[in-house]
Amino acid sequence: MKNEEMTTLIKTRFPEAIAGENVFRNELTLTVRKDAVADVARFLKENEELDFDFLSDLCGVDRVETDDVFEVVYHLYSLSKNHRVRLKASVPSDAPHLPTVTGVWSTANWHERETYDMFGVAFDGHPDLRKILTPDDFEGYPLRKDYPLDGRQPATLRDIYRKGEA
Repeated sequence: MKNEEMTTLIKTRFPEAIAGENVFRNELTLTVRKDAVADVARFLKENEELDFDFLSDLCGVDRVETDDVFEVVYHLYSLSKNHRVRLKASVPSDAPHLPTVTGVWSTANWHERETYDMFGVAFDGHPDLRKILTPDDFEGYPLRKDYPLDGRQPATLRDIYRKGEA
């Protein structure tokens, strides 16, 4: 299916949810309203013409300095149809929340936890939203642009691991 056909199909089903579209190097990116992310995701997976059955990546982007938002980007692929689409959802920095898509793709569980841990974007309805890469007492979000460049924390991972050596 061509990018234009996919865009028309999705925009017909969700006329208010799609805030923008862009094709660059034959890769389609759709900007989706944050409250519609889960519904659009379910449609992309369950629609037989689209069949986006594989969430290859979900990541955060810090645009707070320029736009006062974070973006969450979903990279989707259809194994049977061999086509791709990228979804972007803007999340305001003062209320960084999105609905979870773990009910659509189970692999979103780990991706959403990583985005939560690194950027502080919470995913409402997530079954186990807790840190995945940093220690529980780690303060801040390391991939935010406002995170201190020296990255100092009260204890380093080396100190944590050495506690078990004694």
